[in-house]
Amino acid sequence: MNNKEQILTFCNKRCKGTLMETLCIEFVDVNIEKNTLTARMPVNSKVHQPMGILHGGATMALAETVGSAASQIFCNEENTTHNYGLEISGNHIKTVKEGYVYATAKSIHMGRTTQVWNIQIRNESKEIISHCKLLTISISKK
Repeated sequence: MNNKEQILTFCNKRCKGTLMETLCIEFVDVNIEKNTLTARMPVNSKVHQPMGILHGGATMALAETVGSAASQIFCNEENTTHNYGLEISGNHIKTVKEGYVYATAKSIHMGRTTQVWNIQIRNESKEIISHCKLLTISISKK
């Protein structure tokens, strides 16, 4: 896939019937030249923790979703591997109560077997609310 609309359609179709659909995650942008992929998630009571702010677990689910999808898109051109999240870490910097958050995955390392992704999650004012790092692995389809 080398077309922006094809990539976004592919990513969004894969969300059907999954946690991503439950969390209303939607892929909204891709930059093929820069190897970046962006998804958004609404912040509402479905993803709040008891204090009425975005739950860190929902934030991490968004980060792993966009990073794993980026790995599938940018590291699997011949569609010969399955790409999975191997390890994720994150730092939550700012709280969010409503609106949307946007997660953008950018590659740091794109190896044949493992990849490292930097994922910044921002609010609608473009302020960083979380910074995450995801390690993905590519396993040959057999």
